[in-house]
Amino acid sequence: MFRRSHLKILLIGNSGAGKSALMNQYVNNRFSSRYRATIGSDFLSKQVHIDGRMLTVQIWDTAGTERFQALGTALYRGSDCCLLVFDVTSASSFQALDKWHKQLLLQIEEQSAFPIAVIGNKTDLENREVSLEEAELWSRLHHATYFETSAKAATNVQEVFQWAVRAALKNVRLLHIISRPNFQASNPTTYTQVQIRGKFPGPQLWI
Repeated sequence: MFRRSHLKILLIGNSGAGKSALMNQYVNNRFSSRYRATIGSDFLSKQVHIDGRMLTVQIWDTAGTERFQALGTALYRGSDCCLLVFDVTSASSFQALDKWHKQLLLQIEEQSAFPIAVIGNKTDLENREVSLEEAELWSRLHHATYFETSAKAATNVQEVFQWAVRAALKNVRLLHIISRPNFQASNPTTYTQVQIRGKFPGPQLWI
């Protein structure tokens, strides 16, 4: 019987997009307005009860500056889900999603099934530079689910990570199934749908 005790969720995006703030809000229910750039990487863990079992969710926050990108590359490996984070008040952080997405795809297996969400953060601020329509279009074109959040106001943060945990778990189960020596699929792109409790935005999860 398949068992997995932990999941790895990766946060990537430009420096200052609010990755650390989202992670801290989810794990510690805390927000700090004092900005400190992540050096290399950082992670927090949280125990999550899902579908009758306890899982340890490791949330990895990687540095978003050019200087430390090489350090973060190895951290992509072994990830079960990725959240691409940008600041809705920074057009440059949104434009950088192309770069981060390409870097991610170089590191992951089974690209068609790997769960990715795009997070438009800092919606509590007024000087918005990226429209909802732009962000949703980019996400659709890259087969990603889109969320808007405010780490400061704790808006939609729990929903994002609830989606990520469930999506990661389904991805792990899928990889376990297709890695079996006797696994055969007449159509590799066809999966059996799994019912997920609760209502979450974004596409259906499959396994």
